[in-house]
Amino acid sequence: MSPETDVLVLGGAGVDTIVHVPELPLPYADSYMIEPGIVSRAGQSGDFVALGVHALGLRAHHLDVVGDDHEGDLVRALHRDRGIPFTEVRSASGTKRAVNLVGPDGRRLSLYDVTRGQEADRFPEGTLRTLAGAARHAHVVITHPCAHALPILRECGVTVSTDLHNWDGANPYHEAFALGADLVFLSTTALADPEATMRDVAARGRASVVVATAGADGAYLLADGELIHVPAVEPPAAVVDSNGAGDAFAAAFLLGRLEGADPLRCARYGAVAGAYACTVPSKRADAIGRDELLARVAELEAEKVFG
Repeated sequence: MSPETDVLVLGGAGVDTIVHVPELPLPYADSYMIEPGIVSRAGQSGDFVALGVHALGLRAHHLDVVGDDHEGDLVRALHRDRGIPFTEVRSASGTKRAVNLVGPDGRRLSLYDVTRGQEADRFPEGTLRTLAGAARHAHVVITHPCAHALPILRECGVTVSTDLHNWDGANPYHEAFALGADLVFLSTTALADPEATMRDVAARGRASVVVATAGADGAYLLADGELIHVPAVEPPAAVVDSNGAGDAFAAAFLLGRLEGADPLRCARYGAVAGAYACTVPSKRADAIGRDELLARVAELEAEKVFG
């Protein structure tokens, strides 16, 4: 039987409250007048990867723990309205939530509510095995209880990717993800020596490809022992919010990988999708479509933007 799902996304379902601030870091003041207002919407890392994969024409399925609360209703509505299958496991601690402070240049500072999504949460093993057995690939977010799912995914024979986000290269929590995935994404934000960290992940773990995104400086791709710089691309509109850019990069990279493209071309897909994500206003959860992505990549390659 052929797989029913192209990408099974584990974890990272939640709600962000977006607050636009005049600058980051935000100087202390008794109060600030906020425009264009404060908005709460579903869309954390797993939601954005599932949305990005779906927008690119792949079959996505999302699995996570959520609460019987207002935030959970927002998450359920996002998936229902976009037609993305969502298997939920109820958590007594509630749905994950965060506050994102967004500066005028689109940079963000995220404040996560650590009381939501507890380590005691688990995915039912039978549910996880059924979904993994019907998937071509699994993308695992570093939220609870995803670390406990990694051995089962490996037993099911599904390939795995993960995003370590702003890992510092030392925090032990991230290591199970870093060493257990076939494809690893991370940000250079907190890394003193990105290349050394990337090579360490590849040497000690399962990853054949490691990608470190660097914002406006593009990304770095480690594949077959060679480190390649992938330049950033010009966004198609003004940058308004960088939230979700890394998730968009990962979703587009997975499109290329599942279609048999080489890692460099996959990274080019990611660069275009990430740039697009930065132009999406914070109150929306949207992603680039397949036709637009492929057309833009072809255009940039013709212009030799990628070298």
